[in-house]
Parts: sequence; C-alpha cells; structure tokens
Amino acid sequence: MGISYWWMILGMALVTYLPRAVPLTFLQGIELPPFLTSVLRNIPFAILGALIFPAIFYVKQGDYFFGILGAVVAFGIAYSGVNVIFVVLGAIGVLAIYSLMFYV
Repeated sequence: MGISYWWMILGMALVTYLPRAVPLTFLQGIELPPFLTSVLRNIPFAILGALIFPAIFYVKQGDYFFGILGAVVAFGIAYSGVNVIFVVLGAIGVLAIYSLMFYV
C-alpha cells in the first residue's frame, strides 16, 4: 500500500472526527434553542431517506415495481411502529416471494 493511501485514510479520519469533536468541545454546557435541537435530531432520518429513496427505482434493472413494492411494504410495516429489523425482514420477505412468483 502506497503512501497516498495512508494520506487518504488520514484525511478521511479527520473529516469524520472533526464534525463530531468540534461541537462537543465548543458547545459543551450550552443549551441550544428547541428549534435547532429538533432540526439536528432529524438530520439522520433526512439523510437516510435521501440515500434510500433514489435506490428504490434502481433495485432491479427494468422492474421499477420491484423497488416500489419493497418501499410500500417497508413504509407500511414501519408505520405500525415495530422495530427496524422487522421492517427490513418484512420487506425482504415480500420481495423474495415476489421474486419466486415472477422471476423463476
């Protein structure tokens, strides 16, 4: 492994560490406004949605219904309030059955 890889790993470590360390260091003991707190709490969900939503349409080449079916099932199960592992397993199960019915 060349030296450029080590510099790249060091750079990625810094880019990952700094956004976490700076707020912990400089905002320690400071009470944030409720609006800002609620916005910061929702960022992980917004990013997860932004990452997953486009992939729904590219799950299976040429079959958009496959991804849409998986998303609808996952949203339906998640709306019932169960644990996220059951959401994932339920969507996988429905798509496995759909694959067996239409792709075998």
